[in-house]
Amino acid sequence: MTVREIRADELNALLELYLHLHETEIPENTEYLERTWQTITEDRNHHIFVAEENGQLVSSCVCVVIPNLTREVRPYAFIENVVTHKAYRNRGFATAVLQKAKQTAEDSNCYKMMLLTGAKDAETLRFYQKAGYNCGDKTAFIQWL
Repeated sequence: MTVREIRADELNALLELYLHLHETEIPENTEYLERTWQTITEDRNHHIFVAEENGQLVSSCVCVVIPNLTREVRPYAFIENVVTHKAYRNRGFATAVLQKAKQTAEDSNCYKMMLLTGAKDAETLRFYQKAGYNCGDKTAFIQWL
């Protein structure tokens, strides 16, 4: 297994992996998609970490380091889109990409990491707790737009 930051030429592989998250189809390759991807890959605070096995992307997570004016002007990290290909689950790939995100947050002097999940099943929640996240310190509210 190799864990690394995604390359700019791997958009299609990532979109295929997202079919194992909550997407039902790969979005149409439009100019807007290409501009969005370019914005993401050029942003030094926006990271997409991937686990690769035999040349295939099998797991990933997004880690965005957000500048902040509180907590001694220390940034915080937000984790999103944690996904592992169904055929590769329970083999440590998601743990590895989350660990890479944590290392990046620590290297960036973040004071905290936040992760939201829509999952309700006990196994997924235990996974995040085992990875070091807790659901007792803060309350999350979401407003869908």
